[in-house]
Amino acid sequence: LTFAPTDIAYLRSVLPSTTEEAFFDYLATLDTSEVTVSAVPEGSVVFARVPFLQVKGPLLVVQLLETTLLCLVNYASLVATNAARFRLLAGPNVKLMEMGLRRAQGPDGALSASKYSYIGGFDCTSNVLAGKLYGIPVRGTIAHSFIMSFTTLDEVQPRVSLAPLAGGDPVDLPALAELWLQQVCELLQTPLEKTNRGELAAFLSYAVTFPCDFQGLLDTYCVRRSGLPNFCAVALALHQLGYQAIGVRLDSGDLAQQSKEIRQVLRDCGAHFQVPWFETIPIAVSNDISEQSLERFIQEGNEIDMIGIGTHLVTCPLQPSLGCVYKLVEVNGSPCLKLTEDEEKMTIPGTKTIYRLYDAAGHPFMDLMALEEEPSPQAGQELVIRVLGQLGETRKVVAATVEPLHRTFLKDGQLCEPLPSLTEVRTRAQVSLSLLNPAHRRLHDPQPYPVAMTERLHQLLTKLQEVSQ
Repeated sequence: LTFAPTDIAYLRSVLPSTTEEAFFDYLATLDTSEVTVSAVPEGSVVFARVPFLQVKGPLLVVQLLETTLLCLVNYASLVATNAARFRLLAGPNVKLMEMGLRRAQGPDGALSASKYSYIGGFDCTSNVLAGKLYGIPVRGTIAHSFIMSFTTLDEVQPRVSLAPLAGGDPVDLPALAELWLQQVCELLQTPLEKTNRGELAAFLSYAVTFPCDFQGLLDTYCVRRSGLPNFCAVALALHQLGYQAIGVRLDSGDLAQQSKEIRQVLRDCGAHFQVPWFETIPIAVSNDISEQSLERFIQEGNEIDMIGIGTHLVTCPLQPSLGCVYKLVEVNGSPCLKLTEDEEKMTIPGTKTIYRLYDAAGHPFMDLMALEEEPSPQAGQELVIRVLGQLGETRKVVAATVEPLHRTFLKDGQLCEPLPSLTEVRTRAQVSLSLLNPAHRRLHDPQPYPVAMTERLHQLLTKLQEVSQ
């Protein structure tokens, strides 16, 4: 955090003319050389009311950081959480592709969505810039507009020949595909004249350019009468030359039912034409997919291998914003408190250390806030605590394992350790989620996860409340 001369000149132009010159002189020297930041490592599961970022430093400097830090944390955490929910619903075996660029809140929102959905458990993105900047695997398929731009096989010219993968003379791929199309239509009992020639031309143009990466978008016209026969014909022609198609995509209709019908056709073709790998061709789906869509897929049964999710991932319609807040808890060694009649909005005073308590099965069962100067709780120790929302009564708990959650990442303006890579953060997120008790992890009616404070912290809170009143 620094102010360049141009920044200061702008501030001079918009601040009241009575602003003292010494303030601008101060801004010219301001930096973060006295700022220390401790935090829960990125990618960790955190819970409501738990301070996951702690900033210490000169009051004015840390106040200036407030809006920036909240901007950086809120949307990132929201998208990562939303992505994690999709991953939990989809299960570990289905590939998830982020494809929300067209619906995202501007270019910056789109890049953030790609990055943090990857942390939350998505496998790849259609955002090529996100792939370049962050190293996220990039995936995509043919567009409907590409397919619709072709009308006849003549438009496949001038590149119509394709050499076999193992080498040899080039083969006329359109002619070979037309021979296969006749056989496929006979097998599927589909009229050859019902297949769309422009769609076949588009598939062939794609296949001759990317023979090792051929995939088909099947629903531009009619899946059963055109898209599927055309795809199978081109894929079988490629197979004859030693290549293997990598997938198909559906973008409309009853996706679960169609996936089952397509899988059966692929199996029939694989068995009839003696191409074993054909029956395992991956089936991808898209089309405004939500959590409810995924639940229906599971209930109905499906043959889906990859799901592309855009709008319902990047715009987070179930909860469009996350309410992280940045509150002052201590000034010059004196704890302070924002007092309110609403306990949910009341701040917890003092500089704190945060612990996660684990049961004997290895699941976290409670997060505990303690004053920084308190001794660390130990495994097997009986702890007297107060659970937020139930502060009127004490409870006793014993943890099998105690984990301090905060690490110091920035001390006096200097990084204390290298920041983890995006892949490392993603791995932490998945491990952190997997450790949760299934009762806390379920998406419908989850068991509330308790957050508590030590008795000593509760005494400080009570004392400050009494003084404020």
